Amino acid sequence: MRFNLSAWALQNRPIVLFLMLLLGIAGALSYTKLGQSEDPPFTFKAMVVKTNWPGATAEEVSRQVTERIEKKLMETGDYDRIVSFSRPGESQVTFVAREDFKSRDIPELWYQIRKKVSDIRYTLPQGIQGPFFNDEFGTTFGNIYALSGKGFDYAVLKDYADRIQLQLQRIKDVGKVELVGLQDEKIWIDLSNTKLATLGLPLAAVQKALEEQNAVSATGFFETASDRVQLRVSGRFDSVEDIRQFPIRVGDRTFRIGDVAEVHRGFNDPPAPRMRFMGEDAIGIAVAMKDGGDILVLGKALENEFHRLQQNLPAGMELRKVSDQPAAVREGVGEFVRVLAEALVIVLLVSFFSLGLRTGLVVALSIPLVLAMTFVCMRYFDIGLHKISLGALVLALGLLVDDAIIAVEMMAVKMEQGYDRLKAASFAWTSTAFPMLTGTLVTAAGFLPIATAQSGTGEYTRSLFQVVTIALLVSWVAAVMFVPYLGAKLLPDLAKRHAEKHGGSDKGHDPYSTGFYQHFRRLVEWCVRHNKTVIVLTLLAFVGSIAAFRLIPQQFFPPSVRLELLVDLKLAEGDSLAATAEQVKRLEKLLAEHPGIENYVAYVGTGSPRFYLPLDQQLPAASFAQFVVLAKDLKGREEVRQWLIQRMAEDFPTVRSRISRLENGPPVGYPVQFRVSGEHIPEVRALARKVAEKMRENPHVVNVHLDWEEPSKAIFLNVDQDRARALGVSTRDISQFLQSSLTGSTVSYYREDNELIEILLRGDARERQDLSQLPSLAIPTNNGRSVALSQVATLEYGFEEGIIWRRNRLPTVTVRADIYDDSLPATLVKQISPTLDPIRAELPDGYLLDVGGTVEDSAKGQNSVNAGMPLFLVVVMTLLMIQLRSFSRMAMVFLTAPLGLIGVTLFLLVFQKPFGFVAMLGTIALAGMIMRNSVILVDQIEQDIAHGLDRRHAIIEATVRRFRPIVLTALAAVLAMIPLSRSAFFGPMAVAIMGGLIVATALTLLFLPALYAAWFRVKQEPA
Repeated sequence: MRFNLSAWALQNRPIVLFLMLLLGIAGALSYTKLGQSEDPPFTFKAMVVKTNWPGATAEEVSRQVTERIEKKLMETGDYDRIVSFSRPGESQVTFVAREDFKSRDIPELWYQIRKKVSDIRYTLPQGIQGPFFNDEFGTTFGNIYALSGKGFDYAVLKDYADRIQLQLQRIKDVGKVELVGLQDEKIWIDLSNTKLATLGLPLAAVQKALEEQNAVSATGFFETASDRVQLRVSGRFDSVEDIRQFPIRVGDRTFRIGDVAEVHRGFNDPPAPRMRFMGEDAIGIAVAMKDGGDILVLGKALENEFHRLQQNLPAGMELRKVSDQPAAVREGVGEFVRVLAEALVIVLLVSFFSLGLRTGLVVALSIPLVLAMTFVCMRYFDIGLHKISLGALVLALGLLVDDAIIAVEMMAVKMEQGYDRLKAASFAWTSTAFPMLTGTLVTAAGFLPIATAQSGTGEYTRSLFQVVTIALLVSWVAAVMFVPYLGAKLLPDLAKRHAEKHGGSDKGHDPYSTGFYQHFRRLVEWCVRHNKTVIVLTLLAFVGSIAAFRLIPQQFFPPSVRLELLVDLKLAEGDSLAATAEQVKRLEKLLAEHPGIENYVAYVGTGSPRFYLPLDQQLPAASFAQFVVLAKDLKGREEVRQWLIQRMAEDFPTVRSRISRLENGPPVGYPVQFRVSGEHIPEVRALARKVAEKMRENPHVVNVHLDWEEPSKAIFLNVDQDRARALGVSTRDISQFLQSSLTGSTVSYYREDNELIEILLRGDARERQDLSQLPSLAIPTNNGRSVALSQVATLEYGFEEGIIWRRNRLPTVTVRADIYDDSLPATLVKQISPTLDPIRAELPDGYLLDVGGTVEDSAKGQNSVNAGMPLFLVVVMTLLMIQLRSFSRMAMVFLTAPLGLIGVTLFLLVFQKPFGFVAMLGTIALAGMIMRNSVILVDQIEQDIAHGLDRRHAIIEATVRRFRPIVLTALAAVLAMIPLSRSAFFGPMAVAIMGGLIVATALTLLFLPALYAAWFRVKQEPA
């Protein structure tokens, strides 16, 4: 006798009850232990190699440093792209690993890159600094605070910021605390080179004297019979005044530094990138959670510490919140929990109204049990709660009741037919358990392409497959083990109840003899009789849906619903940080006027820290600033966005600005991008400008620009080498002197507590800021005298490349554009691309014109999912063959899978939803849901044939008997999608599944019987 799990469960009821209670408690505890975050974990497969070469032009850096590093990195062969930029004195190469490179192997790849680049260190030019490596791109600083105080010295603010940093670092689950916008303290010695020359005081003598005076050198010790006594020599600088009073003797004259120079304590000049909050200079304190932490637990601890720190600050100093990710997560998780609760109520109502109170109660009790088992598995597999897993739970909720409904419905039907409880419960195992298992596995296999997608997008959405698969598998276990137990406890004697209500024997009756089923039976009979008509109509609808699908707008990921807006300001390449700061202050005054803004923060000279995982971070540049503007609500965010778009165009016409929402999914940046790559920079730039002209013809794109366009201002010093050498001056002497005079050169360090403060020597303000003074600067010569710069060099004013971008070792210019209306990137790229065909036709050999931005990333995501389709097909066909054991029946079930596209297309068009990446995943998964119902129906037909019915009657009766479970499971899934359809992220997927299931359910009950009859040439009875 074959083992029957349902019968075993009824024979061992205490054990089953114990397991149910144990799983319920374990599930509740597991839920409380699940980590919570805003987005799923995501590996940034990128490493930056940065090298500095002071004094070199962008072209020199590109040829001598960047190209050599790129060539070495290419030897790994594991790159998707190698993107670099070269600026004067700076090289930065970003290595992006292949999409299919496994996350667990990334640390080894980073080690190999470090080793390979270190191997060529000796081949790089002398004077370089680095290379330096950075692979910590995924660190998200979810909590950012601004410390500010009017009237407080910056050094005092920095001291408090250091204390706060130390205290926050001690909190459990805090991984990293960084200070943002910090200005390093300096001691400046400003002296006039003209004055030094007049006094006959060589600059080199000043530098040497300061270095020697403040040096820390070993002075030895006395070793006696009983002691070791250290010797200490005084003279090191203990204050700024010591530096002012320091004497320098030249010849027979003695000077004090304070007599010939201005000595003062200050900060970076020109300033380093800095932060401003609500129009005030501030120091940012950014907090990142350590791996495995719970953002909500951390949020509570930080909130308590935040209030304590505020109380201990001096009057006038403020610590304010800039970014509060725990609050965003709390709201996001809370919203999804509400959606989950709504879906749960809907499913329960469907169960109660369609199955009756007691039968519905069996299904209702199985839901928390299945959820509890799902939470236990999520805890075991380390799957936290975030927007993807929570959306998957809502999606799963409409599916996990399917097996319970099928099992309890079969049990109820058999009890109505006169079976006792044990036999009715056991019958569900023998008749539907394995078709249900096959259907469950086929449904789970529908999500398999997500699991196998080797891309950043696939990794971002992978928990969708994991959670749904877990929920479906444990729902089958519950249906065959716990539902029979609950049914035996809760179901009434249905045969006796029917006899009391309708008369007749309590030995059972045919529940499919009611008027409704008689009408439905006649409909199925008509479909079977006119099977060719039904098949042709279905095929026409399918072909029509394919044709209409082109009308659905395409989308990658929708924008985030977070309340922040990003406002980017970009001045001309080469503009100073001071000029950028002026524009920042103008915009701050504008933002202060709007009542819909909660707060705003500006990062001058750089972009925001990663306060949100999918943030598209910006590179530091003196001519760039980024605002993060927090609106008061979602409606207000859109109003602020439109207001900013208008005001920026009117009030900041000379500044290239961008106003954008935060993104969902892997960061993309500008939605519309085209890249031009080639060997020669002028040709590449000329082609890119032609592309930009064509893009500007489209009325839906705005802010069309090249990422690398205008050159930077430069002054070229053409040294007369013969004259310079005759006067005792070398090119190196001139370079070092100008560097020291204009920027400052470090001569020593001032030691204060645990701080090392640079002491820098530079020219006075007039010599540094007045360009007309440059020719008259006095250059020291080897004989101790000085000579004017104009005597050894001529000055030529011109331009040079401010930045050189390369992609996979080719100079590359990217033409970028924004979209401020409701148009979608894929639609606009489809419109623009044909207009670029003449440019493509004239591309020289080796030159490329590629699509970038959202369309490129979407294609990568879709291709990675498509790569998993063969495995999906193999798994599904294997499962169908094991269950159906017939090529014909397997093919027939398989052919029903694409028919869901009819409903998908119809609903997306009616509800005006775009077809994005998540909707694509839902459509693929829909195929599994459709085949699940088809398997159960076809298997029922085969069972009826095996019990003696002719094929025609078997088709009709099996369809009638499977009507209620098929419709109820579809209805539960469709209605459970309604709360999820309101979600900006999951809405298109929910609508696609709703439409696909509604139409596919009807086709399963009408088209599949017709197809079966036609396939097996079933003889028709005369009408």
